[in-house]
Amino acid sequence: MIDCQKHLFDIPDDVTYLNAAYMAPILKSSAQVGKVAVAQKLHPWEITIDDFFGLPKTACGLFASLIDSAEDCIAIVPSASYGVGTATKNCKLEKGQKIIVLADQFPSHVYPWQEVARDKDAIIETIPWPADDDWTAALLNAIDQTTAVVACPQAHWTNGTSVDLVAVGKKCRAVGAALVLDLTQSLGVMPFSVKDVDPDFMIAGSYKWLLGPYSYGYMYVAPRHHNGIPLEENWIARKDSEDFSRLVDYKDPYQPGAGRFHMGEKSNFINAPIAIDALKKFNELGVDNISAYLKTLTNYVAEKSDEIGLNVARDKFRAPHLIGINFKDGVPSHIAPMLASNKVFVSVRGQSIRVATHIYNDKADIDRLFTLLQNEI
Repeated sequence: MIDCQKHLFDIPDDVTYLNAAYMAPILKSSAQVGKVAVAQKLHPWEITIDDFFGLPKTACGLFASLIDSAEDCIAIVPSASYGVGTATKNCKLEKGQKIIVLADQFPSHVYPWQEVARDKDAIIETIPWPADDDWTAALLNAIDQTTAVVACPQAHWTNGTSVDLVAVGKKCRAVGAALVLDLTQSLGVMPFSVKDVDPDFMIAGSYKWLLGPYSYGYMYVAPRHHNGIPLEENWIARKDSEDFSRLVDYKDPYQPGAGRFHMGEKSNFINAPIAIDALKKFNELGVDNISAYLKTLTNYVAEKSDEIGLNVARDKFRAPHLIGINFKDGVPSHIAPMLASNKVFVSVRGQSIRVATHIYNDKADIDRLFTLLQNEI
């Protein structure tokens, strides 16, 4: 397990930031890398052709190491919706088949499936909130021979209730259903391996738990889809695009592996160095170590909630990094503004205060939150 890493961030002592699920701060080292990248754009003649391909290759390699993947299975995408949109073009769906999603799932992982369901005359089946918080059992019960796609997260974005993706992946393979994952709210802080889960597509934006920039993310594409249909047709995804002098010699073949699925400006000379710096830190610290540390904090949130008469999901159904403090009749409207005025930052989602800890938090942050909450209950 690691210790609190607040020294790596520019977070003032009087700020308690418990809102990584909204947007995480970047590392101080990443900010310095970003400044160098911005300065380089002052002199574009110093940006070489190799930079167009070297930066995304480095990012893909580092990301692949986080998820036990081959580098050539990773594509750079600008957003989760871009990745989900790609998946909708490559998952087989027939009339009357169903696409399974979770209740209150993040909209970027719902809207694209609604659109394709309308187009194919398919069915969206929404799994209702399980009374016992066991999303896994509810999903496994719903997946059957009529299921074409299961589209879900690893941790529900509103309160951190978790899904056993290994079990879900096994059931999907048994019935021939595709598994499409949006792990924007868990990757980097919750162990995940494509070797264990075997998803068809997995997407993760970088600006939350991966401590990266906005408009930059990653998509895993299983080898069985490497000959699929990309969301866009751009020059850099085509074979021999490294030869700038021959770009008008149009080529039908794509770059190998998942190369055809890269976004058009995958080389982003400012975002890519920031994202790479963060990925290096994750590989240095280790996802298992990060997860174990954050688990101590969410367990502490659970203990403190119980002390003041509020409840959270049971430990066996909680993600290690994200937890919802539940109010029976909804979170009183004044609480979030009150916390913010005291420089304690959380989000309210549904019936819960969402507490999203990261490696810059410690138990003192939790104590400060509950010192303020207990006076309002």
